[in-house]
Amino acid sequence: MLLPDTNLRLGDFGVAGDDHVVPFEVAPLDVRGRAVQLGPMINSILERHNYPEPVSRLLAEAIVLTVLIGTSLKFEGKFILQTRTDGPVDLLVADFSSPSSVRGYARFDAERVQAAIDDQAITSAELLGNGVLALTIDQGPHTQRYQGIVQLEATSFEDVARIYFRQSEQIPTEVRLAVAKQIVPGDGAAKELWRAGGMLSQFLPRAPERMQVRDLPGGDDPNEDIADGPEDNAWLELVALMDTIEPDELFDPTVGAERLLYRLFNEHGVRVFESVEVKDDCSCSREKIQGILEGFSAEEITETTEDDGQIHVSCEFCSTRYSFDPAEFKVKH
Repeated sequence: MLLPDTNLRLGDFGVAGDDHVVPFEVAPLDVRGRAVQLGPMINSILERHNYPEPVSRLLAEAIVLTVLIGTSLKFEGKFILQTRTDGPVDLLVADFSSPSSVRGYARFDAERVQAAIDDQAITSAELLGNGVLALTIDQGPHTQRYQGIVQLEATSFEDVARIYFRQSEQIPTEVRLAVAKQIVPGDGAAKELWRAGGMLSQFLPRAPERMQVRDLPGGDDPNEDIADGPEDNAWLELVALMDTIEPDELFDPTVGAERLLYRLFNEHGVRVFESVEVKDDCSCSREKIQGILEGFSAEEITETTEDDGQIHVSCEFCSTRYSFDPAEFKVKH
């Protein structure tokens, strides 16, 4: 299939480019998955927030995972990733609204984050600490939300995805995530731009029994490992192949999603499907916030009014600041 406005065909190296999720299938291994490289979109979100670098990296990982899972939705809806933990970064929220909108923000204790930086304790597990991560699928009005909860105990986002799919959907899943700053030439000086990437692969054989995880060890040997996936040879080969991925391959624009997929799976043959674009696009609006304020009591309107006589509301996701005259709400109460 020749793609519009290009001389490239689906599957050619570089077709998807940045900010496009590439669905793929490796039929001989019974594997389906998605790969993505995020460039301008993730840079826009992180530059706008201007968090300390370790917090930005953590949020970027959350956004990559959200994009990889959210773009699998087959309906108009929303996928939300949210953490609540006792670490220096106690709250992370990233959400994907179909067909393409992504946003995210972090809440953190600046002093604890700086202490973590000084101690070089800045892995995702160290910054999050212990708590819970909720993965929510919202199909819209008049439908029931589905939510999966994963306990966070020094857990990375890669581990979170494995645990979530194993517990909630019984699907063996392997994930790789990476975040970095790219130095590019600029007017008079080099400029740092954020990049991120990831790949999510799932084992989906026709025979469901092939997906089953082997029994837990009996406990006689304390050094015996607990299996994280099935013993099926196709699954074991997938895990081995994904273990060969270098972090920079996930975000390096000279590699690209298609080239990485070819490198991993060319011996088996990999089929890619039309990519899904993702955008930095917040769903906040003046009308939505006005609707919330209209539900406030007269006392709450007075308490919300600031010294300049206005009500100011800033969106935590996109930092847009909205101002309202409290008189229009007091009249209604």
